[in-house]
Amino acid sequence: MHRIALLVCLIAILFAADADARTWQDKSGKFSIEGEYVSFVAGNVRIRRSDGRIVRIAMSRLSADDQAFVKEILKNKATGNKPGAKPPTPSPATTVSTKKSSTGSGGGDWHRWRGPNADGISTETGLLDRWTGDGPPLVWSSRGMGRGMSSVVVSKGKIYTMGKIRGSGAALICASDSDGSVLWSTPAGDNGETNATPTVDVESNLVFGTTKEGNMICANAQTGQKVWSKSFKNDFGGKMMSGWGYSESPLVDGDRLIVTPGGDRGVLVALDKKTGRGIWSTTMSGAGGAGYATPVVANCGGVKQYITLIRHGIIGVSAKTGKLLWHYKKIGNGTANIPTPIVKGDYVFCSTGYGDGGSALLQVGKGGRGVREIWYKSNRELQNHHGGMVLIGKYIYMGHGHNNGLPVCVDMASGRIQWGPERGAGRQSAALVAAEGHLYFRYEDGTMALVEATPKGYNLKGSFTIASVNGKSWPHPVIAGKRLYLRDQDQLHCYNIAAQ
Repeated sequence: MHRIALLVCLIAILFAADADARTWQDKSGKFSIEGEYVSFVAGNVRIRRSDGRIVRIAMSRLSADDQAFVKEILKNKATGNKPGAKPPTPSPATTVSTKKSSTGSGGGDWHRWRGPNADGISTETGLLDRWTGDGPPLVWSSRGMGRGMSSVVVSKGKIYTMGKIRGSGAALICASDSDGSVLWSTPAGDNGETNATPTVDVESNLVFGTTKEGNMICANAQTGQKVWSKSFKNDFGGKMMSGWGYSESPLVDGDRLIVTPGGDRGVLVALDKKTGRGIWSTTMSGAGGAGYATPVVANCGGVKQYITLIRHGIIGVSAKTGKLLWHYKKIGNGTANIPTPIVKGDYVFCSTGYGDGGSALLQVGKGGRGVREIWYKSNRELQNHHGGMVLIGKYIYMGHGHNNGLPVCVDMASGRIQWGPERGAGRQSAALVAAEGHLYFRYEDGTMALVEATPKGYNLKGSFTIASVNGKSWPHPVIAGKRLYLRDQDQLHCYNIAAQ
């Protein structure tokens, strides 16, 4: 009788279930559940049972057929195709894979830190202006990026990053933009995890990367073959301001490569990008070591110069001679000076975190010498930890607070807060880029948020949980070819953000 009753109940559930319901099984075949697919979030499949309850099952625990079923749904969501009769065969190089899309695979450029113009703003258009449900479609997820907090760059159908590869140490890595599969990996000179994002120089077909120990490698961007290398410590007497290691992305400017060893006899150094030969070094007594920022090129006060953060604040250096032009100490904190400065005309905006940083707008004087403080805010009033800032029109958008990324909008000229700081969609620190009038906030907890870039007020346009959260979700987002790239330690996720 019990068996008959159980059978009757199962039949009732089957007929009561949604037409899209299916029987899900685990790998052993001993356990099953009847329900409708809802979504795939952070490695878990969400299934709605007939009673309306939603349960979560790790993708890795499901049977091969069920995994293939989910992957087909994700592929069709990304491409807009109707589900086929047969599920695709998963690529062994990826967790989720789709065919090459016309909106990606070489269709965009993000060849250096903070994008084409080094300002954290993508030039892409035709992007989604709102995220619904579980966010934009996941095109593919791949492994093989190694351990570290490096972000990625995208150039000519290839993706470049750095990471610690198990058994071989820090490496410069190249992957295919089609599916994220690793094309080559070149040892970079030490065994640590990496923080720095590489730089691709399209003109010379070279790619440059820096390890936490200050070993810099130059390689052929197509083959990964090493061309030359330098040691910041051994070759330039380099020094970091604190113990998290070198994190800057090398700056290519014409035939030169600009890096920040941080030593008194070479706080900033210009090298021939093709040979590594030294061109000039900036001497600065008591520099205190390199910061964690990446230099930017500027023309301030009628003089071309490189601007960056070091241990004792922010400096401007002559691009022609390497001579120190100016130095502003007030925002320098004693722990880690990180965000890349923003430059507009003769004005420089800088911000640092921790307990003794802050934010300031500076005006560079005539002849590029000296700076005048326009306004300053203490770390309690306004500070960016390490997620970066963007300038859109007259307004600066950033995440405020130590170990926080509270969205805030600031009038650059006056320092007046337009709105915020807001709690935002996620928790803790947030890395920020922008595209087509929107801000892309990536939070430490794995939340990705889309916010309208407007001084009128905080307007959240959608959020989702990244497909994996392997610790602190810090690497900066990248937008290229109408795709959103999110590095997460060994994994890399690619989302289609093209407007339908």
